[in-house]
Amino acid sequence: MALPLHDATTSPSDPDDLGGGGEEEEERLASKPLLSSPSTYPSAGTEEGVEELELDRRYAPYARRDAYGAMGRGPLGAAGAARLAVGAAVLFPLRLAAGVLVLVAYYLVCRVCTLRVEEEREGGGGGAAGEVEGDGYARLEGWRREGVVRCGRALARAMLFVFGFYWIREYDCRFPDAEDEHQEQSKELGRPGAVVSNHVSYVDILYHMSSSFPSFVAKRSVARLPMVGLISKCLGCIFVQRESKTSDFKGVSGAVTERIQRAHQQKNSPMMLLFPEGTTTNGDYLLPFKTGAFLAKAPVKPVILRYPYKRFSPAWDSMSGARHVFLLLCQFVNNLEVIHLPVYYPSEQEKEDPKLYANNVRKLMAVEGNLILSDLGLAEKRVYHAALNGNNSLPRALHQKDD
Repeated sequence: MALPLHDATTSPSDPDDLGGGGEEEEERLASKPLLSSPSTYPSAGTEEGVEELELDRRYAPYARRDAYGAMGRGPLGAAGAARLAVGAAVLFPLRLAAGVLVLVAYYLVCRVCTLRVEEEREGGGGGAAGEVEGDGYARLEGWRREGVVRCGRALARAMLFVFGFYWIREYDCRFPDAEDEHQEQSKELGRPGAVVSNHVSYVDILYHMSSSFPSFVAKRSVARLPMVGLISKCLGCIFVQRESKTSDFKGVSGAVTERIQRAHQQKNSPMMLLFPEGTTTNGDYLLPFKTGAFLAKAPVKPVILRYPYKRFSPAWDSMSGARHVFLLLCQFVNNLEVIHLPVYYPSEQEKEDPKLYANNVRKLMAVEGNLILSDLGLAEKRVYHAALNGNNSLPRALHQKDD
């Protein structure tokens, strides 16, 4: 379906592919003074507390509001400290061991399913030679593909269980004004080529693996990791040399576009999973969408993820990865809610204007997911993190590599 919206607006840093901000964005941010802030939440009645609150309001999509505070370093009361100590002593080692076992189990499945199969190496989309590659083992057939997909979905769900996501509430959204005839016509337009989702946590990937088992874009270094490398190749990931200063993002978007078109046309080809925001938020906001998922002119499947919480937020917004994994595994129960929207079939106007297509899907997801639209982006997130760490060096914050 298509929304009758024609006022597509994009962030100043929004390029026409999967890339990040540019020089104009840096100059715009450089004109804004940074607020210094301590590493922990101070009392709201102090001058530092007022600055902290102002900082959170200004960079609201990335502000943590759970019991652990900004960067996960906030002070805990006696009860909170006791809960964390029990989780660290009991839950953390058990879940860590169980998670490793699940990972090893899936690695062995992938190893068996790829025996005597040559890995496909496909350059992508016209970028500089060697900077974009895939398909790995994405085109496995027969029992090999069936084993990789079925076991992958089951073990991804098992990993979510290990992380404390015992129940996942899923809602299939149906629009009341949708006519049966229109739905029948939509079926004839083909399957979606990509899943587009808001991005809240690294847990998002585990859920999507358990649900639709898509491919996604990853750093090339992931392909060389023990066990994870083989698994990512079986997923059919597109590997990008992000460390390269000459990396051509047009090559990335070209590879993604080709893969989306293939998934749209071929039933057995895995869909792409793309997070058009380009970074994670605290789950209450929706950032401007990049257009990489919409250049293929193929229908997409919008999915909205929510992580309700009482003490610890699974959102990976402003915290180091190691600290976040530790606190997540120490949490007794984690919650996840998923809203599946109907496949979005672009109009002819949207096919010719990827920005309009991206913006209309974004507005639909914001309405259905009760999310707040924000014009901030990755550049502002780096500035916010620098301020939380007491670092007022804007250029360093802007140019820091995103992991």
